[in-house]
Amino acid sequence: MDELASVKAVGSEETAISDWLLPSVALDRFEPPEGMVLSDTVEKEAGRYGFRVGSLGLLMQLGVGSEVMELPAIWTLPGAPPWLLGLINLRGNLVPVFELRILLGMEPRVADQKPLVLVFDQGEKAVGILIEDFPVPLSALHALPNLPQLPTALSGHVRTGYVKDSSIWLEFDHSSFFEEINRQVTQ
Repeated sequence: MDELASVKAVGSEETAISDWLLPSVALDRFEPPEGMVLSDTVEKEAGRYGFRVGSLGLLMQLGVGSEVMELPAIWTLPGAPPWLLGLINLRGNLVPVFELRILLGMEPRVADQKPLVLVFDQGEKAVGILIEDFPVPLSALHALPNLPQLPTALSGHVRTGYVKDSSIWLEFDHSSFFEEINRQVTQ
């Protein structure tokens, strides 16, 4: 008898579920409550994120997925250049980790300073770099009329510069930068 009652209950749930709206239809019918802040407004106010490599301030490109983590175990690659520290395992994906300080000809990292890894993108496109501190949110950036003198390795990968509170932030095109590094290594 209990089995028959549970079958009838399941049957009535199926009928109720079939009366539901498709998610796309339900979202089209959504009317936000008065005074609700929509995501477009929040994105405009959120600004950008910047990170530092030594004294150099770099901006992440808009819309680029990223994550920051403590430095995990890195598997070194025999014969790799010194700026390619090795590979990390990030959720089953092997991610190369680079030391931009060496690539850009900057002073070496202080030994007692534990770096973080900033990973751009995900999956096969993921690439990591060492940074000193967490990225910071930046808004109200003012465009520079001209770019300052850049390290040679950044030429062509920084098209715009900004200033905020007397600090310069350069918009870093990580994709083109690491594509060029890849071409140099594979030649």
